Amino acid sequence: MPGGRCQLHPLIRQCMLRVSPMSHVLTTAPAAGSLATPSPSLTPSEVERVVLDHYGLAGEARLLTSERDQNFRFTTPAGESFVVKVTNPAEDRLVTDFQTKAMLHIEARDPTLPVPCIRRTLLDEPAFVLQADGLSMVVRMITWLDGVPLHQVERSSGQRRALGAQLARLGLALADFRHPAADHFLQWDIKHAAGLRPLLSHIEDDRRRGLATAFLDRFDAVAAPVLPTLRGQIVHNDLNPYNVLVAADDHDRITGIFDFGDLVETALVNDVAVAASYQISPAGDPFDGVVEFVSAYCSVRPLEEREIALLFDLIAARMLTTVAITNWRALRYPENRSYILRNSPSAWDGLERFAVLDPGKVRDRLAAACLGN
Repeated sequence: MPGGRCQLHPLIRQCMLRVSPMSHVLTTAPAAGSLATPSPSLTPSEVERVVLDHYGLAGEARLLTSERDQNFRFTTPAGESFVVKVTNPAEDRLVTDFQTKAMLHIEARDPTLPVPCIRRTLLDEPAFVLQADGLSMVVRMITWLDGVPLHQVERSSGQRRALGAQLARLGLALADFRHPAADHFLQWDIKHAAGLRPLLSHIEDDRRRGLATAFLDRFDAVAAPVLPTLRGQIVHNDLNPYNVLVAADDHDRITGIFDFGDLVETALVNDVAVAASYQISPAGDPFDGVVEFVSAYCSVRPLEEREIALLFDLIAARMLTTVAITNWRALRYPENRSYILRNSPSAWDGLERFAVLDPGKVRDRLAAACLGN
């Protein structure tokens, strides 16, 4: 788990690449630009130089997988590790600042949450802007969290309950956080599911395209009119198995929740729906795992009856969002296809299994599990 804020290094080095302080560059980019723009292309040696210049740390950088940005694991000779995050040049700088400030806010509100800690630069900045190859990109360094990626381990009831409780705590830590970029447009935000309709034409399989269209039609009729009336706040919005770590010796203990790239202000229940969409049981009743997860969330932060009533449609909307966006991006960037589509098979499987469920019975099960806490 993260410790306190990083201390200033006593040495200050002159930057070898031109940078600008964050407070001077809150310019904007097209709303969904980072979805249609290739990731940055810094080399590990360039990142090593940047870290030495701005953090006073020597070490080795190794490229990690990422969809829109560029991430590196940076390790010092003493064995201390960090993640260096280089944002997509098209991302709105104010949105990046939003994510940075949120992480600082979480650390202040609930320092025991297993989320990364921002490492400040030699100039005591949480982030800075790097100019390279004619592009501007924000750079941040955060603490490395130890653990095993959730997608690599067997799922369990205890693990789902732990995830539900941790997400509720994370939401409580963010409940009083405010930022001018909080309501920025994010296609991954479930409330914008209607905007996915043009992307459905890129689904080549006729049956799957029909399935996706049917769920989107139901979302427009049932969920879209109600969502604006529900309580809202800033949420993580992406608790998927690739953004969670568990202890190597206890897969029911959560040691890391990271990637705040989809942070947004939306209906609170959307955060629950996003995470629940990855808790669908692989065998038997697909909703067993969802009920375990949502019940644990409600034990820490109860959901309202109106929110519970929409969960079936919101979970389906998240899976629909996953298959629509990832299919579209994989066609645009085939070289990164395997990473982009990593969650797509489970989302398609979930939609297929949801199609035979009775939404009313699902609502009743969730209400019994949550309202009884």
